[in-house]
Amino acid sequence: MQDYEQDVLKEALKWKRKMKRKSSLVQKASKSVQTKINQKIPDQAHKVITESIRKMIEVSLTSSAYIYKVDVNPDWGFQKREQEIKDRLQKYRNTATIEGAGTGAGGIFLGMADFPMLLSIKMKFLFDTGQLYGMNVKNYEERMFLLHLFMLAFSSDNSRARVLHRVAHWEQEKENWVDIDWRELQQEYRDTIDFVKMMQLIPGFGAVVGAWANSRLLNQLGETAMNGYRLRLLDEK
Repeated sequence: MQDYEQDVLKEALKWKRKMKRKSSLVQKASKSVQTKINQKIPDQAHKVITESIRKMIEVSLTSSAYIYKVDVNPDWGFQKREQEIKDRLQKYRNTATIEGAGTGAGGIFLGMADFPMLLSIKMKFLFDTGQLYGMNVKNYEERMFLLHLFMLAFSSDNSRARVLHRVAHWEQEKENWVDIDWRELQQEYRDTIDFVKMMQLIPGFGAVVGAWANSRLLNQLGETAMNGYRLRLLDEK
């Protein structure tokens, strides 16, 4: 294994240990505040979020809507592939930041529109990432892996360990996963993002929150995707 691969595998193993830790007291406290905020959000907003995630899952598994041809040279080494992924993450993060600021400035109705748009940006990034790592993202099992990465990026303490195990041992686990508990995925995703994203619905203040939240969520997804693939491709177990 080359030096770069050894270094990033060490990073991935360190990240894996960090992911196994429990949330901080601040994060746990924010959960109770989040629950109170959610109770004050109109039902229409909650319906938009739930329906957006349902459609995202369906599109991810049944169509090519998120698959854009990515030029990948098969001779590229691991370091070059990851540099391409980082460059794409930067582009998607910039798009999400601009979009989040614009919709956040418009209050609740434009803020609601941000949810499906942000989901689309995230999934396009994941499908690009899979291609850059040399995977055939048209295969069902690869799409399932991408959805597991998505789920892991936004999991709570209650399910993070389970999903992390699946991702880190995908070659052994994939045969056992012909389906996912999509209700769990929807709830996990909502529970993680609602606290910051619902603040985006506040007129004026929402522009700042929207830009910051979208950028942070893309970084979170990028870190998870890269380390998940590193564990899958480099760790000899």
